[in-house]
Amino acid sequence: MRALKNKLKSFDSYFLSQSHHVLHLSTSSSNSSKLSHSHKAKTTQQQPLSNSDAEEPSRALFNEITQILGAGTVMHDHSPSGFLFPLENRDTQLGFKEEHDCTEPVCENASECFVLDKDDKFPVLEDTQLIKLGEEDMCRMVGDITEIIRAESGSISVEERLENMGYCELNVEVFDRVLKRCFKMPRLAFRVFNWLKLKDGFRHTTQTYNTMLRLAGEAKEFGLVKKLVEEMDECGVQKDVITWTILLSLYGKAKKISEALLAFENMQKCGCEPDAVSYRTVIRLLCSSGKGDIAMEFYKDMVKKDIILDDVRLFKMLMNCMAESGDVAAVSLLGNDMTRLCLMPESSVLGCMLKSFCISGRIKEALELIRDLKYKDVVLESEYFETLVRGLCKAGRISDALEIVEIMKRRDIVDGNIHGVIINGYLQRNNVCMALDAFQSMKESGYVPTVSTYTELIQHLFRLSKYEEACMLYDEMLGKGIKPDIVAITAMVAGHVSQNRISEAWKFFKSMECQGIKPTWKAYSVFIKELCKASTTDDIVKALYEMQALKIVIKDEVFNWVITYMEKKGELALIEKVEQMHTASKLVPEHFKESEKQVLLRNEVEEDKGICQSKSETVECSLWHPILKTYSEQDVRDVCKIISSSLDWSSIQEKLEKTNIEFTPEFVMEILQICSIHGYTVLNFFTWVGKQPGYRHTTESYNIAIKIAGCGKDFKHMRSLFYEMRRNNYPITPETWTIMIMLYGRTGLTEMAMNCFNEMKADGYSPSRSTYKYLILALCGRKGRKVDDALRTYSEMISSGHVPDKELIETYIGCLCEMGRILEARKCIDSLEKFGYTIPLSYSLFIRALCRARKVEEALALIEDIGTEKSSVEKLTCGSIVHGLLQKGKLEEALTKVNAMKQEGITPTIHVYTSLLVHFFKEKQVEKAIETYEEMQQSGYQPNVVTYSALIRGYMNVGRHNDAWNVFYRMKFKGPFPDFKTYSMFLSCLCKVGKSEEAMRLISDMLESGIVPSTINFRTVFYGLNREGKQGLARVVLQQKSELIRKRKLIT
Repeated sequence: MRALKNKLKSFDSYFLSQSHHVLHLSTSSSNSSKLSHSHKAKTTQQQPLSNSDAEEPSRALFNEITQILGAGTVMHDHSPSGFLFPLENRDTQLGFKEEHDCTEPVCENASECFVLDKDDKFPVLEDTQLIKLGEEDMCRMVGDITEIIRAESGSISVEERLENMGYCELNVEVFDRVLKRCFKMPRLAFRVFNWLKLKDGFRHTTQTYNTMLRLAGEAKEFGLVKKLVEEMDECGVQKDVITWTILLSLYGKAKKISEALLAFENMQKCGCEPDAVSYRTVIRLLCSSGKGDIAMEFYKDMVKKDIILDDVRLFKMLMNCMAESGDVAAVSLLGNDMTRLCLMPESSVLGCMLKSFCISGRIKEALELIRDLKYKDVVLESEYFETLVRGLCKAGRISDALEIVEIMKRRDIVDGNIHGVIINGYLQRNNVCMALDAFQSMKESGYVPTVSTYTELIQHLFRLSKYEEACMLYDEMLGKGIKPDIVAITAMVAGHVSQNRISEAWKFFKSMECQGIKPTWKAYSVFIKELCKASTTDDIVKALYEMQALKIVIKDEVFNWVITYMEKKGELALIEKVEQMHTASKLVPEHFKESEKQVLLRNEVEEDKGICQSKSETVECSLWHPILKTYSEQDVRDVCKIISSSLDWSSIQEKLEKTNIEFTPEFVMEILQICSIHGYTVLNFFTWVGKQPGYRHTTESYNIAIKIAGCGKDFKHMRSLFYEMRRNNYPITPETWTIMIMLYGRTGLTEMAMNCFNEMKADGYSPSRSTYKYLILALCGRKGRKVDDALRTYSEMISSGHVPDKELIETYIGCLCEMGRILEARKCIDSLEKFGYTIPLSYSLFIRALCRARKVEEALALIEDIGTEKSSVEKLTCGSIVHGLLQKGKLEEALTKVNAMKQEGITPTIHVYTSLLVHFFKEKQVEKAIETYEEMQQSGYQPNVVTYSALIRGYMNVGRHNDAWNVFYRMKFKGPFPDFKTYSMFLSCLCKVGKSEEAMRLISDMLESGIVPSTINFRTVFYGLNREGKQGLARVVLQQKSELIRKRKLIT
């Protein structure tokens, strides 16, 4: 125990201060690695022996082992290997999966404790002895009270309903069960808990506090957990071993090492002796956090106290940690204890030891173990062969693995799993060609591939843009009668999204239900992450709504992806909606009363429109009840069809009045977003629906209408809507101001954006981070640029405590470099460290900005002055340096830089390949350009919009117009879909070479694709047609422009 205390002292000095400040350790999630990163080479967790000093001894040892294995006797064993590779069957019991789940059932402490397992479910009727009430009475009361609490009532609060329920006696056991039944509605549970505190004659017990601790922990409200623990001390409620075990479990699950260890220490100080469950929880937490040496000390202390560890999975976790640290003696000790305590056969234990060495990349130790087993005359089971093959593949030694497979073939113990392992090994090295060859050989040998093997191949084919081959492989899998699992279907969904086939992706996703598969949060998160890459905001929100409807917990990381993406897109209205959903998923009891006040305030505003409202108040009543779709999609389609049918508002109004649709704010907002391009009719619709009996707009719907008007450059009506909000007592939020500032700025009206910003502050509103961001982006833009105002605004933003994001820094620094304000740019970069930016990241942003401003010499000089971080910065900025050199015409220097990257084992980025592509086309070296493009594809890169746009521009410049159109059509049909910049570039190129009539077709294509052509686009085509003597078509273009303006503006 003394050794353990010494370990803990050194550990606590790092993780605990006197104020018990928590240092959150970031750990990788095993769940997220299964799909999103399943094919990345995991070299960071192993020591490649091929590059170490032990290469020669390892090779000699391997040769010795192959001779031993080739001559020995093999016992056939069809038990699962347990070496879990990416996308392999998740149900394999003996796996190499990282055990990151630190939760453990605590019901073993006492029979009356509820279970704390992975399913996060609360058994409701677990008590077997009832003191005051019979079982039937107890169940009836629990059901009645739960029904009362859950009942929807807009006018009567939960507390009032509880007061009126009619039960004279408040039974602790009854309400404890009621609280447990509210585990999916923690808000209600806490209101009931707080109401009970105020009732005479009722006193919360350890049992009810334990329930509330569990609820708060599951909602990740650890501040509330701390508050409940303090309440227990203040109220004299005794903490039992269940309380401490719950705390250990909750902190462990959240990877809060310092709090968990502090709870373990306090548990002993309070006289509660830790039991097996407590030790298991702490050991599991330390193992999953990579603190195996400390976990081993806890294990030894556990053994000294004669506490038996009979958890095989935990033994394996601890064994993996010890193997990774190279402690062979500890692995042997654990193996002996597994045989003695878990009653496992020696052969199974030896297999676990071998797996531990293999997963940690300790191939040398694994080979030595096999040699020792053979010398001890232990019969080598087939499982050992398979494990060794997996370990060798994982370590990148595929040729060695193939030698073992040949030995297995001679022993006739090869099965389909072994072939799958080899395929997986090739895919981990991104060698898809060899993987496909091994796959074909496997089928020719009569082995049926597993669903995981198919899935891995499909994913890699999608990454290489081989859409047809991936779909054929999926169809082949179905044809063989192999039922796809959730991972396979999710891979198809992600692949279709990457190819911009969103509707087909939804069909695949919906097919899960038809096959009896329930979508998980992981499947949805992968789907949403891919949608963020494909620029489909409506589908993202749709997926979030579905998750809410299915009561799937949406993790913070998913919300962060979506919000960050929408900020880049400028979708402020959707950001507000997503943030409401995020807020609604949080458990903040202090907001309960405020939430009710907001609902009451909303009612008062509806009853009396003359109420004066404070700027700080919020009328959103959806804090705890996120907006869900309460309307049919058919109604949406019908109304959208009416609105887009013509520009005659009187006829549209007549059609709308004939419908029997009940309009709600959510329904109206959906219409506004879908029909935003039809500004004239949709804004008339907005005004008309606002006058309908029983309907009232919301702040959010006004924000969307303001954005529609501003996007159509109808700034007069945009301001009119703003003043209308004030007249009707709608709360003006910072988001409302931000939308107007953003719209002025995007159009280049930076003076009006600044005036709006100053007006916002004069009215007493505090600009948000988004407000500052969009104003600075506008001031730094090429149109309406105001560098001095940008400097002042940025300084004000920093003084207000807002942290600039990467997009803002890139634009701001880029502007300063282009204007020659290098000193100001350098000061900004030097200040980024206090915001959490690393030195390599900060300097890489600066160097990229210098290169884009054609100041590559300054960038190279800066790299030389960096110091110790030079190598990291060079890796991050190599693409920018190459691009800058090529802009200066220094091809030889650029190619030297690229070759130096390759020699260092760094694959050139897609940025480098695209820059070379642009240069070779510019120099009319078409063959070299095509070679560069092919090399990029062979390196595993999927061309993006920028790459395809470079191809189109290059082909146009060298006169290969048909090839340019072929590339464009490839983007249209297979993705990534051409964006505004691609269209603008292509039509400009067409007009330059006398093909303005084809450019005219692009204008129509943009409109059909939902992309609004700019005034410059119309002007370019108009002038081009006139130059070519096609005045009639030029007049048609002017008519198209006028019609678009009329369609988008309410006031013409």
